[in-house]
Amino acid sequence: MAEVQHSRNDIFVMRTLHWSSLIFLVLLINCGPKIESTETGLASYYADFFQGRATASGIPYDTAALTAAHRDLPLGTVIRVTNLENNQQTTVTVNDRGPYNMKRIIDLSKKAAIELDMIEEGVVEVKLEIYKESSSE
Repeated sequence: MAEVQHSRNDIFVMRTLHWSSLIFLVLLINCGPKIESTETGLASYYADFFQGRATASGIPYDTAALTAAHRDLPLGTVIRVTNLENNQQTTVTVNDRGPYNMKRIIDLSKKAAIELDMIEEGVVEVKLEIYKESSSE
């Protein structure tokens, strides 16, 4: 095999690209949304009956939106929800209060339930990853 000869300039460019890539990766990881806390428990979803009714945020419930009800988190909080039975994930925004069944930790919109493939079961074990509010950083 023939040996490839690299000039000093080629080596400098390769090293610069290598370090630039590493720095970009570190910045990307550190500048992304931060997970503030996690919860694990049961999730259910809203029935179609609630379509158009006012939520605690004042925004009407929309079965086609990625929203959720949580008892304690501030309205507007963003949560990544993972169905622990099939590892499907979706991201929702808290816009309502609930669930009122104390055995559950979150009520999801129908669209979120579809994305988590939980329509048939109705109630599933989930993991919530609660993102830190960007305004508080």
